[in-house]
Amino acid sequence: MKLPNLLLMTLVMALCACATESMTGQAVPTGMHPQHGAQKSACPAGGPPQLKCADTVTASFDKQGRLWIAWVDREHIYIQSSPDKGRNFSAPVSVNSQAERIEAHGEYRPKLKLDDNGSVYLTWTQPMEKRYTGQIRFSRSTDGGQSFSQPITVNDNQAAISHRFDSLAVGKHGEIFIAWLDARDKEQAKAAQQEFSGVSVYYAWSDNGGASFHANQVAAQHSCECCRLAVEMDKHNLPVLLWRQVFEGNIRDHAVLTFKDDWTPGAARRASFENWRVEACPHHGPALSIGEDGVFHAAWFSAAPERSGLFYGNSGDNGQTFSAPLAFGGPGAAHAGVLALGRQVALVWSEFDGKANLLQLQRSTDSGRSWSPPQTLASTAGSADNGFLLSDGERLYVSWQTGEGYQFKALD
Repeated sequence: MKLPNLLLMTLVMALCACATESMTGQAVPTGMHPQHGAQKSACPAGGPPQLKCADTVTASFDKQGRLWIAWVDREHIYIQSSPDKGRNFSAPVSVNSQAERIEAHGEYRPKLKLDDNGSVYLTWTQPMEKRYTGQIRFSRSTDGGQSFSQPITVNDNQAAISHRFDSLAVGKHGEIFIAWLDARDKEQAKAAQQEFSGVSVYYAWSDNGGASFHANQVAAQHSCECCRLAVEMDKHNLPVLLWRQVFEGNIRDHAVLTFKDDWTPGAARRASFENWRVEACPHHGPALSIGEDGVFHAAWFSAAPERSGLFYGNSGDNGQTFSAPLAFGGPGAAHAGVLALGRQVALVWSEFDGKANLLQLQRSTDSGRSWSPPQTLASTAGSADNGFLLSDGERLYVSWQTGEGYQFKALD
């Protein structure tokens, strides 16, 4: 069941008990029943791949308005496309021809993007044998999703340490930008008997459509260890990163970073100020969308004693400053997504009302200055994943995987 925030975070901290590593198992931080119990019995080993057997679904539109989804079933990622906004889908195509472990639950999931030419790009985290370790994997299709390249490991540090929580962005000219959380700097500090809070944000660029990647670079140090990253391309075709940072005093609020050019990350700047001091990793990262006008729209979670719940803020000065945070959502609200389309901005999140998992929505028609009352988009008495927003350039849509099946719908 869902838990109130204070009780919930007590449980999370007990489970996550961050000592020197601060690496934790995947706790369900707020909101949802653990995914898909009963229906998994209908997914026997050796059976055909089925969307209903997936814990998570990642969705994206291409430039022609075709919907693409990626999901995991028994150590394979499958991809499908729909010409009619989710009413009918093509047969599933396997991305990785050889089975491998793939993280696909909670804040972990494969990422899916397409470029203007119809090439399909995916990243995911492959867990290794040792707990809290992983590799960042990448594959692409240059024939419209009919076949995929042999997956490669993007992190050039191959030690059995944490390279996890990948995030993917694609530029206007087919540039591929991948960022992730990486423990190599922490391990180096440990070897030198030095303190190192959290881990680091690393990234890799490809300027040839994913045929190869330049050497890994560090964007920022002292990130939280197990919260999703948000990465988007700005109006200058440069990446913007938003993540949970470990600030002085073990305060785990959020930081934003913009790039000066393709090869020069700027300094990390603080983006949220709840002053959440917690000796744990919350497994609860932020969401980011950048409007056509260049405004950054962000949503995040905090369980600080005086400022707890979900928050929205925007920045019209390239992340230098953010508006006063707007609190939204009810008790137990979690894992918000945000998306801007023109002057429209939508927020979607999960809640539990004691009987059912709810998918909630709130909208703005004036770039985040004012907001409609919250409304319930959908509900399920069974298990549910987080909800995600996406756009075909004309309308906003929501993607939601539940124990009752995959739901995809346009917002009215």
